[in-house]
Amino acid sequence: MSNPSGTRQRRHLPAFNQFWQNLEETPLSQIENSLWLRVFVQALVAVGIIATDVAAETQTSLWAVPLSIVGATWSWHRRESRNIPVKFLLAIGMLLATADFFRNLIGNLNDTRLVLAQLLIQLQVLHSFDLPRRKDLGYSMVIGLILLGVAGTVSETLTFAPLLIAFLAIALPVLVLDYRSRLGLINDTKSKSPLKIPALAANLSWRRLSIFFLIILALGLSIFALMPRVPGYKLRTLPVSAPIQVEGKLNGSEIVNPGYVRGRRGRGQAGGQGVGTGNGYDQDKTEGKGELDSTFYYGFGNKINQNLRGELKQQVVMRVRSQSPGFWRVQAFDKYTGQGWEVSRSKDVQKIERPSWSYQFMIPLLGIFNRSQEVIQSYTVVSELPNLIPVLANPTEVYFPTEEISIDKENGLRSPVPLTEGTTYSVISQVPYRDRTALGKASTKYSERITNYYLQVPPKIAGKVRKHTEEILARSPKPLTSPYEKALYLTQYVKQRYTLPKNPFGLPFLEDNEDLVEAFLFKYKEGYPDHFSTVLTVMLRSIGIPARLVVGFGEGQFNPFTGFHVVSNTDAFAMTEVYFPRFGWFTFDPIPGHPLIPPSVEEDQTFSVLQQFWKWVAGWLPSPVSSFVSRAFEFIARWIVGAIAWFFALFSKGWVGLFTALITSIVLGFLGWLGWEQFKTWRYRRWLNKLPAMESIYQQMLNTLATQGFRKHPAQTPLEYAQVSRSHHPSVTADAINDISNAYVSWRYGGEQQNTDWLQQRLRELIKSIQPSVVNNQLIRRWKGRKSDRTLA
Repeated sequence: MSNPSGTRQRRHLPAFNQFWQNLEETPLSQIENSLWLRVFVQALVAVGIIATDVAAETQTSLWAVPLSIVGATWSWHRRESRNIPVKFLLAIGMLLATADFFRNLIGNLNDTRLVLAQLLIQLQVLHSFDLPRRKDLGYSMVIGLILLGVAGTVSETLTFAPLLIAFLAIALPVLVLDYRSRLGLINDTKSKSPLKIPALAANLSWRRLSIFFLIILALGLSIFALMPRVPGYKLRTLPVSAPIQVEGKLNGSEIVNPGYVRGRRGRGQAGGQGVGTGNGYDQDKTEGKGELDSTFYYGFGNKINQNLRGELKQQVVMRVRSQSPGFWRVQAFDKYTGQGWEVSRSKDVQKIERPSWSYQFMIPLLGIFNRSQEVIQSYTVVSELPNLIPVLANPTEVYFPTEEISIDKENGLRSPVPLTEGTTYSVISQVPYRDRTALGKASTKYSERITNYYLQVPPKIAGKVRKHTEEILARSPKPLTSPYEKALYLTQYVKQRYTLPKNPFGLPFLEDNEDLVEAFLFKYKEGYPDHFSTVLTVMLRSIGIPARLVVGFGEGQFNPFTGFHVVSNTDAFAMTEVYFPRFGWFTFDPIPGHPLIPPSVEEDQTFSVLQQFWKWVAGWLPSPVSSFVSRAFEFIARWIVGAIAWFFALFSKGWVGLFTALITSIVLGFLGWLGWEQFKTWRYRRWLNKLPAMESIYQQMLNTLATQGFRKHPAQTPLEYAQVSRSHHPSVTADAINDISNAYVSWRYGGEQQNTDWLQQRLRELIKSIQPSVVNNQLIRRWKGRKSDRTLA
């Protein structure tokens, strides 16, 4: 019985064999035989993988680095083989890696950086098993660079810096070896011991590489500090951590501050059941005398008790990357209780839900008509915080890893659970510009929703505080008519006239019926930092200016290398927010040692990184040194800006100013050219002085002849150059060139000592013989030019 299928298979088998034979006979691509290039490239990729691991706090490098080393070793030994079966297996592995990439991508649509990095690492491990050509090594270099770039965007600490420096140190010899390999100048396989260090030293100049490394590092830091940061070109990245599953529904009326909770609950118990119900609160801390928690700031919660005493132990709580520095606002209080504050409408909150396919929460607009600037922020929580979400003022979009959040009547955002370590979220805020002129013209007509909550003062102190406040305002050198100017003056007055106690327990506790503001103004005349803000808020309320107490974190310590503000619990404090109709709420800081106006968006922040870099450097210097340098830079900057302003102002002063500006430009240009020429001359002489006497004479001869258009080609030997000179110069000049060149060759290659005094005399004769010929040549050119002009005429 016939078998048609078997016949067809046998019929096609010769064709398959012919195809396979043609494939085997195809000439191989150029093989890369430089072992050291392969070693350095593999080290470069390993640093990129480790950097991604360190920045993202993952453990991919534990398997990826050793496996890629195994693959690179296998590729070295099999570089001259086709390895067809292995390539099929690698293709299957790449398909599996792609499938794994799409699986991970679905759960991380909002921040795909690490997902892409993981795909690249997997592909690089597979790629390391097939590296026969120089082009394949080039792909690995690019992958290492991309991984380092991803690590740079993810990193939040300086632990990334050593890896960046290591990558740069390895990249320099990689580039040198790659270039020399392209030129065919190295081939390690010809040596019996390719790992021999002298063979490597022949290809690399470690001294020169070290100098290049230091120069590149210095240039990179300088460019980083001086590069303009135009707001329109800033990247819009919105990282969010993995979704947080919350049991039960959000109870937005409660605020969970671990510093006020008796018997802190663990991380797994923070989900809506048993926390925030009020049963865990220590009533001795929310009211009356007590000692504050040394870890958690006491000002976060439904109530704030300012009769507590104590001191915080510094602890980093979060890292913030923001397009602009500012006050990371947490919440505000509207009701003054005499010894603290509370949120009178804590249960009146609005729940906001996000779509299932996005992390984006849209925050209702506040109806403010002030000019503002969009500022993007990303927050990473380092240690536990209350279920309050720090943001810059006026958030419009929040990207948060829970299914819902809530917003209270004081524009504070609340999470369903406390913010635990590792929580990452992003915020987009419309931060208003602080226009003093416009705010000074703001209306004094307030709606009932403002007057009902933000003018409250205890009756027993209202009259006394109002009288004292009016007396202070009456001392102003000029009449103060607008609420904004009054708020500024009172802030400055409280900051300057009252002091901070040196001891955290220096002030006595307030008695049960004693008022904080009254004791501060009329009895102690000092208080703790947050007491200043309470006093200012009540003083403003007493004269009819709506105000409330706002708490949050200062900008923290900015790290110019990572771009993050490192915020500690000791950066938390309270300020005063004042309301201006149609413009919204603006903060004033009366605390001594703080700026009167907290940092916020500015008209021009192009060189903000340079300013922040100086602040970072100044923080490490002693106060006298930093203040002296600041004054010196301020003087120089003022002088430069004044000179530039004077110069450009000349163009607007008619013809006289215009000609003055032009003459000034010409004079400055001439002085600049003259200075540059003198610098080149000095540098040339300095270089000659460092040379041996014979070398100096020869180089002076070459430079003199080069100025006359007779340059020595790099491929010419000194004797060839001297031979050619006889056809371009008179015999006297050619003889001098020949004498100096022969002496140089004997000294350089024969080690013979030369009569440098006689050669110096020959050099002077050469220069003297050239000068008349130069003058004659110039006269001949002029005569020919005039003759041609007469001919044309």
